[in-house]
Amino acid sequence: MSAILKSRVRNAKFLEKLRTPEELIPLFKTGYHIGMSGFTGVGGPKAVPVALQEYVEKNNLQGQLRFNLYVGASAPDPIEGKWAELDMIIKRSPHQVGKRISNSINKGHMLFFDKHLSMWPQDLMYGYYTLNETKPTLDITMVEASAITEDGGIVPGASVGATPELIACSDKVIIEVNTKLPNFEGLHDIMIPDAPPYRKALAVETVDQRNGLPYIPIDPEKVVAIVESDYSEMTGANSPEDDMSKAIADHLVEFLEHEVKMGRIPENLHPLQSGIGNIANAVVGGLADASFKNLTVWTEVLQDSFLDFFDSGNLDFATATSIRLSPEGFERFFKNWDSYSKKLLLRSQQVSNSPEIIRRLGVIAMNTPVEVDIYAHANSTNVMGSRMLHGLGGSADFLRNAKLSVMHTPSARPTKVDSHGLSCIVPFATHIDQTEHDLDVVVTEQGLADLRGLAPRERARVMIDKCAHPVYKPILTEYLDRAESWALRTGSGHEPHILKDAFKMHINFQEKGTMRIESW
Repeated sequence: MSAILKSRVRNAKFLEKLRTPEELIPLFKTGYHIGMSGFTGVGGPKAVPVALQEYVEKNNLQGQLRFNLYVGASAPDPIEGKWAELDMIIKRSPHQVGKRISNSINKGHMLFFDKHLSMWPQDLMYGYYTLNETKPTLDITMVEASAITEDGGIVPGASVGATPELIACSDKVIIEVNTKLPNFEGLHDIMIPDAPPYRKALAVETVDQRNGLPYIPIDPEKVVAIVESDYSEMTGANSPEDDMSKAIADHLVEFLEHEVKMGRIPENLHPLQSGIGNIANAVVGGLADASFKNLTVWTEVLQDSFLDFFDSGNLDFATATSIRLSPEGFERFFKNWDSYSKKLLLRSQQVSNSPEIIRRLGVIAMNTPVEVDIYAHANSTNVMGSRMLHGLGGSADFLRNAKLSVMHTPSARPTKVDSHGLSCIVPFATHIDQTEHDLDVVVTEQGLADLRGLAPRERARVMIDKCAHPVYKPILTEYLDRAESWALRTGSGHEPHILKDAFKMHINFQEKGTMRIESW
């Protein structure tokens, strides 16, 4: 037991339960429902999951020791990707990221259940995911803590996610106290909503408002072991900005400046939400360089670009459920802890993604889809309608309820045979996660389509004109002209489609590697 562990675990009874990861392996049985803390690959247990995968690999137990795995959002790829590679996962929910785990899902080796991240923890509490079990609880939940209070409360690390609900729904809890990372105490606001019909309104009226606890409460009888962990967060570098993403950011900043000028939003905008990836990074970078002052953020995940946003002096406060930084970003964050820690707050995903709070605060939501069709239905999850990418996440939580709902995407992506082989603006989305009723703005490097108040036939013309890549504009315009002509003749002209042609561009890609069809 290290001296730092003694100082971090301030409840002596918990220290009596100190175990090594290897000692805990017999607790895990095939078919168990296993929970893990963490969100977007940070704040999750590492020592015990790694010991389990090493045990499976060493003893050739691939496909024999398998679990139903629940994490608030994605776990680190070196863990859940390796678990997928070793065929250790029967079913996974609600969100995942990484080629190994998505390959396992798409090859049918693993079942995957997708869900809005604001709803998943409450449905877990309702017992929806263990309906066929003798008792509606998880068997074991592994959580990472940066400290344990005198009362036995768990102080999370770089994320909260669904940890409070996973703990509440679990028979046994293993707590990994990570002594490699600093103590995140004071950075969290933990509120667990009551069950309906006794649920009270979440009293959050500003992004910096605290109403919860600085730790996660737990029944000490559930805790079967304390493990000392000395792992760093298993993150990689963030996607760099490029000319395309910067162009998208420029269009968005210009649009927001116009909205301020027209008096539709205040000079400090509204609380901002931004997804993950190079476009999101560029948008945040563009806002950091713009003339807006006293900005606030209400989002799921903070990336490296938010550190620049803070340093610009334009961002006053940010709240999220996860701080997912690159290794260099975490080093910068820890080095300037006194500065950054005063400007941010981590909440559970049931609160950070709360539709009611998002709507009340008037959040400006910005996310990246796989594709958007000409009527502004967005596909965020399934490539070509069938191949799972990484799950829905919280995009619909925000886009359905935001004051301004924005989707940003490249107009086209390269394929092996065509530098513009995939159009991200298509006649009909092959899978729909966000409907036409939920999106206000779509923006690509080509331009920005303001869709507010437009009927479907109006919307389609604006989408093609403003957002489509030049090589696809004539193709999409011809489809729309033909669909409109046919639909109006047949008395079905509200949202014109020719079903036999609607996915012709996608089929052409599957057959020839490009969406550039020769003719309709």
